[in-house]
Amino acid sequence: MPTLNPVLEKVYWEDKHFLENTAVPIITVSGTYREDLKSWHHQANNETDQDVVFSRAHFSMALGVAIAAWHRKLDHQRAWLADPTNFVSKQNWHSIKLTEEVGEMIARHPFLKKVKSLIDQFGRQRLPILDSITQPLIYLTNEIDKPILSFHIAAGNIMIEQGKTVLQVITDPYVRYDYLKHAANPRLFYAVFDNKTKTDLLEQAEVINQPIAEDHVFVTGPPIDPRIVNLRNKKYPWRSGPIKLVITTGGLGTNKLEILAVLDQLLPELRKRQPLVKLLVYAGTHADIEKAIIDKARAYHVAIDPLADRRGKMRLIYHPQIFNANELLIKYGFPWADGFITKPSGDMAYDAAASGHFLLTLEEWGEWEHHIREFFEQKGIGRVALVDKILAQLQLLATTDNQRSQAWIEKAMLHTHHLNKRFYHGAENILQSYKKVAEIYQKIQKNPKNKQK
Repeated sequence: MPTLNPVLEKVYWEDKHFLENTAVPIITVSGTYREDLKSWHHQANNETDQDVVFSRAHFSMALGVAIAAWHRKLDHQRAWLADPTNFVSKQNWHSIKLTEEVGEMIARHPFLKKVKSLIDQFGRQRLPILDSITQPLIYLTNEIDKPILSFHIAAGNIMIEQGKTVLQVITDPYVRYDYLKHAANPRLFYAVFDNKTKTDLLEQAEVINQPIAEDHVFVTGPPIDPRIVNLRNKKYPWRSGPIKLVITTGGLGTNKLEILAVLDQLLPELRKRQPLVKLLVYAGTHADIEKAIIDKARAYHVAIDPLADRRGKMRLIYHPQIFNANELLIKYGFPWADGFITKPSGDMAYDAAASGHFLLTLEEWGEWEHHIREFFEQKGIGRVALVDKILAQLQLLATTDNQRSQAWIEKAMLHTHHLNKRFYHGAENILQSYKKVAEIYQKIQKNPKNKQK
């Protein structure tokens, strides 16, 4: 066990125990949520310590599947979620901070994305964080005698190498090479976005002579928190009045400069008696983005209203801890908005569409987000945000004329109700696929030849 403070050591041991005894053990790598984890284990915690966050997606998707298993009430017997980043020792903490700092620097400076493209060519298997999470991950999972549900490919590959049976979730309609490292291993199973992703996965595995048995791939749809999906049926498509917009950053503070450029155009609009838009900005866990937004609002003499004021012209979500920031977005953002301005990520874009919103997409973070953007454009739900002309774009998308009886915004919101049913039920489908993998695992264990192996 890594050297930790006594409270965290106790939480670490309990996390390990819960994973070993739960019906569905879930592993992700998203960053830290130590204080909320302490509260889940009935330990003293605070609301002010800063989380280290690499990705909202890897946290919110894994949490969404856990919530689907819990039936909304935390229940460690039904499912348990763990992230080894929470238990990295002080000696190795520098690699965690380095990963976050480098990621934030790239995410907030577009010209550095060329450097990131080179890094992506090496895949996630060479990230500096890997050596630090490997030991705590192995300790968490070494006694688990059932399949493990993985939401991060690096963690999934480590567990496969330790002889575990893994159901690896490919959350996007895109197959990275990392997913193929152990493709032919009979203990590796996949849950994928759609049929095309399944075909791509099987084809790419054949190309590298690592064939995957077709019955090891389950088409499930994306993992979306059921609480968010359920909001769609309560959403009325926009027809008139201010357009209610949520503008969001990602886990690393992605698209910061684009967000500030959009605010430069929309904040003056809020000073009008009848503005075209109302805004809620999600700064996530990033204090520097929160400050930049507050400074912008002051410069334009726009008041930031309390979160609970649904009639306010501008509101802001920030919390230093990812669980709380995510819960605030679910409480105040998704039920209220008509549309989202966000990068086309496999968490925010999925969540927004599943809960009935139109999308205007900011610059993509990687090749997989190009595929996500195209998916929603083809479905008539998303368009690329014209960052330098966002107000004019919104005015056009809200316009009807003789040729268009419905504005694009209304039609896009209506289109969110007509996606493949799997899209709305990915979390539940993943749990059903896990049960099938567990049944296969039991058959493997009962075979004496497999035990010898």
